[in-house]
Order: sequence, then C-alpha cells, then structure tokens
Amino acid sequence: MKSNRRLIQVLIFLGVLVLGGYAIGHSLFASSSDGLPRKGSTPPSFSLLGTDGKTHRLDDYKGKALVINFWGTFCPGCVTETPDLEEQYKKHGDKPFEIVGINLSEDRLAINNFIKQYDVSYTILQDNNRQVERAYGLKSYPTTFFVKPDGTIMDVFIGPMAKADMDKRIAKLLAS
Repeated sequence: MKSNRRLIQVLIFLGVLVLGGYAIGHSLFASSSDGLPRKGSTPPSFSLLGTDGKTHRLDDYKGKALVINFWGTFCPGCVTETPDLEEQYKKHGDKPFEIVGINLSEDRLAINNFIKQYDVSYTILQDNNRQVERAYGLKSYPTTFFVKPDGTIMDVFIGPMAKADMDKRIAKLLAS
C-alpha cells in the first residue's frame, strides 16, 4: 500500500514537472508567428460600439494615420497619458489622423465620467467581451498601436508614454 502511494506521488510529480516545463518553454520560446500583431503587420479588424452610440470598424480609418490606445480608468498610466493623447488629437485635427481609445470592458458610467473629467474628444470604443483585447495580444495597459495610412503597424508601445515619446511617434506616423 505504501509503495503504491509513493509511486503515485512520483508519477504526479513527474506529470506536473513535464506540464510546467512545457508551459514555461512554450512561453519563452514561442515563435513570432503566434498571430499577434507586430510592426509591419496588419492589425486585427474590429467592430465595436462607441460612446457616441455608433459602431466603429477598423476599416473606417483606412487611409488615415491611426493611434489605437487600449486603456482603462483603473490604470494609472492610462490616466496620465490621456491629456497628452487629447492634445495630440487637437493639434493634428486638420490632418488625416485619428486616435481611437479602446476601453477594456468597463461600464458605460465609468467611461463617460472619465471622458467628461478629462475632456476627451477623440473616439472611445468599448470592448465589452475583451475579444479585441485578446486579438491584439495585450499583456499590460496602456498599450498603443501606431498604424500607418497603408494599414500596417508602424510601432507598438507598451506602458504609459511620455509626452516626448508620443510626439516623436506621431510625427513619424504622420510623415509615413
């Protein structure tokens, strides 16, 4: 009885060891062809409801320089970069340029209060079922995608952006 128990424990330990090793190895050595958007690739399409009550699609922004910013009111970095995004939106409003903020499944009241508090005038969309978040492979917030007018990703920035970084990337995006 005791030897059977010991054998079962060893087998369970080996199973856990093999599965753990596979999971760690897979995450460390996963190829870049995992389907997540990268520089030079096309961002996954989306169709999301905006706070304006309209459905917005990625295709609606074809031919424009586009900044896609994934954010949440719960995210300190998202809060600090929102005024800079708004400033960029107003500064480049006369160009073929758009900023789209995709909120990460918060309720409409929280989003609307945030928009009002920070006087956000660029487009805000709601990813209620987090389908778009998963398609874009987000790991942390904020995450910002810079999409050239030809529809390819110029750059991806993970984390809160300093104003100078934002200025530099948007200037490069508009020149593309």
